[in-house]
Amino acid sequence: MMPWQWLRRVFNYQQPEVVFHFETEIVEALREMAARQQCSESELAADLLTFAIAQRKIADENLACWRVLSPREQEVAALVCLGDTNRQIAARLRLSLETIKTHVRNILRKFNLASKDELRRAFSEWDFSPWDEVSRL
Repeated sequence: MMPWQWLRRVFNYQQPEVVFHFETEIVEALREMAARQQCSESELAADLLTFAIAQRKIADENLACWRVLSPREQEVAALVCLGDTNRQIAARLRLSLETIKTHVRNILRKFNLASKDELRRAFSEWDFSPWDEVSRL
């Protein structure tokens, strides 16, 4: 049982009835997943929709923060997400290590994150390969 399912049952939370029309393959997938998790299709659909909305909100917030970054900060953030070290980024961009450290510090502050690992996790779904190709030219 998923944590949110347990909480919902403990507090006897009832989802409002919402009607959606889905394609056959989505309905079948939902039916199979509900059977595996031993819950109703409507309960699972509500859980999945709640999760999707939360994920979309996070993605929208990340995009809004991304747009606040300067082009250079975006480039540095992309290279961090590609797994480059500060020293590698400095060499690629022909900037000092201290400049890269400052950019990284500013990026983390703007995203309210504590580490480069957190930044990588926040953008794990993004494709930064164009920055990888451009920065190697």
